[in-house]
Amino acid sequence: MARTPLLSTRVLLVCAAIGVATGIVGGIAGSLSLVVIATAPFLYGLLLGAHVLPGIVAQEVLRLPLVALITHVLAALVASAFAPMWIGRFLGTALLFGAIQEGVAALTRYRSWGPWRFFVSAVIIGVIVAVVVFFAADLSKLDPWAQIAYLALSVLSPVAWTAGGLAVGRGLRRAGVARARV
Repeated sequence: MARTPLLSTRVLLVCAAIGVATGIVGGIAGSLSLVVIATAPFLYGLLLGAHVLPGIVAQEVLRLPLVALITHVLAALVASAFAPMWIGRFLGTALLFGAIQEGVAALTRYRSWGPWRFFVSAVIIGVIVAVVVFFAADLSKLDPWAQIAYLALSVLSPVAWTAGGLAVGRGLRRAGVARARV
């Protein structure tokens, strides 16, 4: 009997659907980023957290290797339609976040799908984003309270978006999206 390929057409179509939906969210976040950076840069971390969604939803629904990375790249391409000036950042973020989410899943050999695993990747992503953007955007010019708020929101935002993504993923699983063909 022929073995079903890891990335079947059904799996790729589910990744594409999740990528489109979460790419729209990412595109809106990207479009809002210029306004947020200009008016309240300490809130920027809230927007960046939205970019964890593609991989979280895809892994929660499908529970397979590579789905986070594939879905992130598809979401980045969709988000780029909303904010084309950020295409490089969207793709870079997709590769980084997807690799972190796949890496954490690979450490458990793709066998542990408890919420803790998703939150570990969210905290790792939050810390990396907080530090990189802090220095890249020279947020040290902000008042100390705004620096602390930025750092806290940058770490907590991916955690909050992860919780939302897990809820969406569980709903999609209950709806039968992950059901295998018989």
